[in-house]
Amino acid sequence: MQIRQIIDKINDDQIFVPAFQREYVWKRPDAKALFTSLIKRYPTGTLLTWETTNPPELKGQKKYTSEMGSVKLILDGQQRITTIYMILEGKLPPYYKQPEIKNNVFGLYVNLETLELEYYKKQSMQNNPLWVNLTEIFQGDVKSSDVRKSLKAKELLSDELEDLIDTNFEVVKSIQDREFPEQIIPVTASIKEAIDIFYIVNASGVNLTDAELALAQISGYWPDARDLFKKKLFELEQNGFVFKLDFIIYALLAVTHSMGSEMKRLHSADNLQAIKEAWSRLDSQVLDYVTTILRTHAYVDHSDEINSVFALIPLIAYVYKKPKGQLTEAEIKKAVKWFYYSQLRQRYVSQTPQKLDKDLATVRDSDQPFDELLGAIEQERSLTITEGEFVGRDIRHPLFSLMRWYFKSKGAVCLTSGVSIRQNMGKKYLLEKDHIFPYAALKANGYDINNRFKYALAQEITNRAVLASVENRGKSDQAAKEYLQSAAEKFPSALAKQCIPNDPSLWSINSFENFLAARRKLLSDELNQFLSGITEMQPEQGKVSISDMIAEGEHDGLEFKSSMRWDTKENCLNKDLEKVILKTIAAFNNGYGDGGTLIIGVDDDRNILGLENDLSTLKGDDADAYELHLRNLVKSEFGIDFAASNVRIRFHDVEGELICSVEVSRGTSPLFVKVADKHGAKSEKFFVRSGNSSEPINSPSEISTYIAKRFKAA
Repeated sequence: MQIRQIIDKINDDQIFVPAFQREYVWKRPDAKALFTSLIKRYPTGTLLTWETTNPPELKGQKKYTSEMGSVKLILDGQQRITTIYMILEGKLPPYYKQPEIKNNVFGLYVNLETLELEYYKKQSMQNNPLWVNLTEIFQGDVKSSDVRKSLKAKELLSDELEDLIDTNFEVVKSIQDREFPEQIIPVTASIKEAIDIFYIVNASGVNLTDAELALAQISGYWPDARDLFKKKLFELEQNGFVFKLDFIIYALLAVTHSMGSEMKRLHSADNLQAIKEAWSRLDSQVLDYVTTILRTHAYVDHSDEINSVFALIPLIAYVYKKPKGQLTEAEIKKAVKWFYYSQLRQRYVSQTPQKLDKDLATVRDSDQPFDELLGAIEQERSLTITEGEFVGRDIRHPLFSLMRWYFKSKGAVCLTSGVSIRQNMGKKYLLEKDHIFPYAALKANGYDINNRFKYALAQEITNRAVLASVENRGKSDQAAKEYLQSAAEKFPSALAKQCIPNDPSLWSINSFENFLAARRKLLSDELNQFLSGITEMQPEQGKVSISDMIAEGEHDGLEFKSSMRWDTKENCLNKDLEKVILKTIAAFNNGYGDGGTLIIGVDDDRNILGLENDLSTLKGDDADAYELHLRNLVKSEFGIDFAASNVRIRFHDVEGELICSVEVSRGTSPLFVKVADKHGAKSEKFFVRSGNSSEPINSPSEISTYIAKRFKAA
């Protein structure tokens, strides 16, 4: 079907989009890429359409009546068609309302000399007639003769350029004649069959999430669902809690099936009554109650402060489980304490559906679920906050959110205006996160991007104060000493309420790092006291299985290696790989965390490979021989004392394969690894953890600085 035919049929109410389709989510780069492909005659994919006399609920204002006969629905390809419609017609298609358009893709320009596409840039496009808005071309507002006249008036039109403009103008106009190959679901298909096909098509790509596909199925047997969910999301948004439709689907799955995965459980129309009943409670009581608890007891004023909103799902399930949908004071305190730790220790940063499965099962089965859930977090990470955790952490780290909530609990105020940092924000987040020591001053003193460790200190959350919105303050680049002195004079308790050292000797630029150290101490002490003081809990202690660790995925305290010395790519022995093992051990020792665990016999994608290939290269073919060789490597590189006291080697049977775990304690002295370059020359390298990998620090001065900070208290 030609593009011009598609546009005409949309305008003539012959092509529609079903209500179960998601909102328009494409961005400007997507629109630009699509039109580049159209102009260059590249393939642009196919359409999946369905002709039916019994359609589901339609998007937009149009309601189907039998007098309309057979109508065509776009099931797959509507993002592309919507983009084309908006650019060619210069308006929204009739099946979309403005709130459903997440991104503005209007205003795409073409250069009629080069056919380059760009969104408006004043510097290159102002007073340049060659750049023309595509919509104006398709709407007939600009003709090739108009461009030629403008260029001629500027004496910029050659004969060759004149011909090229005419040619390229026709190339652009010919987009309307492009054919979209069409796959058609037959008119005999039922709504359920059409949605199943829609699911199969999208499940093979990355366009829709499992939750979006589940929503499509729900909308098939409950046409009003999407609009009802969006209405509730809008209400929550007005109170500062901005969620996506996915969140609603996770909540429904949690309260109806106690699961965070297996979205297919919501696909069947057999769920209709249960989902309607669940939604009635979620909409009328549970969601509002949970967000009220967050605001009044956890000091969360906006969802932007939450590291992972999935932590709300177990809380929603717990409230839903209560016959009256209300918690006691003791239950609220336990829920809030667990919520804080779920954010701080990033419970749902990876393997979210699987972790929700476990946590929701606990909520369903336990009388004291938040004690057990807190125990699950403690098994993975210590609950105690250390001073070292603040080093180099910027405002994206969940520690900063915890700091804000704690400051609010103390009644903290903006340091410049005295306005409370507790604010009813609505949709827009209104708090600022300003540097205490201005970055401009720090940059002038060497804390810039050229030294990554000093730059990280400049951006560290201990160099941040929480201020009211920009309209209410005026700090700019005021020196820290003047800034803090002024705050202390005007609002005597303001510094203490944001854990800022009230010691003027620390406020000069020369004392910057001492200031950070002092504030780390204040913050770690007070945050630990704050968390422990919320309520007494008895975290259920248990052992994290090796399978759970693998399912969790790699992070700064966990790394996987396919083998110790077997090259899986070349399928042969490669002793150089043993250095990679040693680098990881050294990095765990040298890091600011609690050490870490290296699992050998598992690849980066969590596939269980086992140790068989490694064992075939050793004198023995069992775990004892493997441990002996590995321990000898560690002793040779780092010494007998370290190997005996800081490294624990264990073996596990997972899926019928033998794998090895190496637990490395946080070190009290730095470790270096001898590494050979391509010429065989050896030198000592210092490795640290960087996310889920081990990276070297190459600058001697940076190594010295790092060691002085990391090991000075050891």
